[in-house]
Amino acid sequence: MTRHAVVVGGGIGGLSAALGLHRAGWRVTILERAAAFRPAGAGLVLQANGLRGLDELGVGAEVRAGGRPGASAGTRRSDGRWLARIEAGAVEAYGIHRAVLHEILLGALPAGVEVRTGTPVTDVTADGVVTCGDLITADLVVGADGIRSVVRSRLWPTAPGPVHYGVTAWRGVTPVWDGALDTAITWGRGAEFGIVPLSDGRVYWFASVNAAPGTAPDAVDDRFRGWHEPIPALIAGTGTVLRDDLACLGAPLPSYVNGRVVLLGDAAHAMTPNLGQGANQAIEDAVVLATAGPAGYDRLRRPRSQEVARASRMVGRFGQQLENPLAIAVRNTVMRWTPPRLALRSMSRYADPDSAGR
Repeated sequence: MTRHAVVVGGGIGGLSAALGLHRAGWRVTILERAAAFRPAGAGLVLQANGLRGLDELGVGAEVRAGGRPGASAGTRRSDGRWLARIEAGAVEAYGIHRAVLHEILLGALPAGVEVRTGTPVTDVTADGVVTCGDLITADLVVGADGIRSVVRSRLWPTAPGPVHYGVTAWRGVTPVWDGALDTAITWGRGAEFGIVPLSDGRVYWFASVNAAPGTAPDAVDDRFRGWHEPIPALIAGTGTVLRDDLACLGAPLPSYVNGRVVLLGDAAHAMTPNLGQGANQAIEDAVVLATAGPAGYDRLRRPRSQEVARASRMVGRFGQQLENPLAIAVRNTVMRWTPPRLALRSMSRYADPDSAGR
C-alpha cells in the first residue's frame, strides 16, 4: 500500500520535500494556506549544497538555466575599498529570483501530487492527523510552514519560538540594470549591503542595519546615502522594497521528529541570513528526508543544520552587526591579509554538499 505524506506549506522547502517524497514512492498532498501561488519575495543565492540537492530532485539543470552563475565576488568597505575578492569560478553559486525557483519547483510536481491552496492547517497530532477544515490522516506529516510554524507550535509547544535579534533588513530587485556588477557584500558600521546580479539583467540587493524591532525607518536610502556606487543608484532605481525585522529560532530544537511528524526548513531551524544558507538547508532537508526516511532524518539533519545556524549567527556578529570602530579596524585588517583561498575554504565548508547528511 502506498504511503501518504502531507506537506504543510508550499514554499521552497515544502515543494522540494514533495518532489523528493514523490520520487521515493510516497503519495503526496501539499496544504498551502495562501489562496493562490503568486510571485513573491526577492532573490537568493543557491550554493553548491542546494544545487546538488536540486540535481537529486531532478530540477538542477532548469534552475541553473533560470539563475546566473556567480562572477567575481567579495567584500568591500562602505567607501568601496575591497577587503577580500574571490575570482569567478572559485565557488559554485547561482543568483536566482525566489519566484523563479518557486515556479520551477511547482512546475516540476507530477500530476500525482495533490496541491490544495487556501487550506490553512489549524492542528496536527503526533499520530499524523491533520486538521485543515476536514481531517486527514497521513503516514507522514512534514511541517514546512516557516518560522512561525503552526505544526511546531502544536507538537513542540515548549520549544522557544522566533526571536528578533536586533537587525532590520530591506530587499529589492531592480529593473534591468545597465552595466556589469560583481556579486558583493559591503560592510559599514552596524550595517551591510549585498548585491546579487540575476540572469535576466535585473539586480537583487539586500540591506541590513542594527535596530530594535520597529525602530528602523521605512525608507532605506537615508541609511546608505554616501556609500560607494552603485549602492545609492540601486536603491533609487528600485520600485517595491520589502522591509522586515529579522528573526531566527530562539534556541535549537531537541528533535525534528515527533511521532509521524517532522519539521523542515525554517520551521525546524530558521537562521540568520549571514551565510545565505536558509533555502539551501531546506533543500538539503528535503533530499535527506526522501532518501533516509523519517527514521534517519533527525539523526542526519539536526546536527548539520544547527551547526550552520550557529555559524551564520557568528558571521553576522563578526560582520554586519559589528559597531565598535577598533573591532571593525581589526576585522578589516585580518580580512585584507587573509589569503583568499584560506578564507574561502573556511566559509565554503558550510556549502559542502558532501556534509549534508545523505
